[in-house]
Amino acid sequence: MVSGLINANPIIYEKKERRARTATSLPDDDYAVEPIDQLEVFDILRDIKDPEHPYSLEELKVITEEAIEVNDQNSYVRVTFTPTVEHCSMATIIGLCLRVKLMRSLPSRYKVDIRVAPGSHATEAAVNKQLNDKERVAAALENPNLVDMVDECLAPSYY
Repeated sequence: MVSGLINANPIIYEKKERRARTATSLPDDDYAVEPIDQLEVFDILRDIKDPEHPYSLEELKVITEEAIEVNDQNSYVRVTFTPTVEHCSMATIIGLCLRVKLMRSLPSRYKVDIRVAPGSHATEAAVNKQLNDKERVAAALENPNLVDMVDECLAPSYY
């Protein structure tokens, strides 16, 4: 992880209980499109580790279920995250982790929009622009150090 912590003493929140999914009646067609909802996207993202702390983004309330919008008909997902401090230097890394996790987990038909919650970061507009620019994201993912950091945050934890 990173030395010289930006937020040395973050507030830790209790994880929400995982809810069981109800089986939807889908055709027996292997190629049928399964609907994706807010809870499913939250479940995909909730265990991503913070780049600075051994806690998940859910435990730090960086992401919440309520801050995820899904329009399955239009294949659109928006995730709004809230950094723990207004001057968080890890905001772009967190956003990149969210984007990469969704790129790896959702069908390719989805357009993903990653945003910093309004008023929660000093350079909100710049972070939003960086996280939603295809060329900038592609360039970031060519940097082996950034990819290692993202992979570390996305690695499953067993604590």
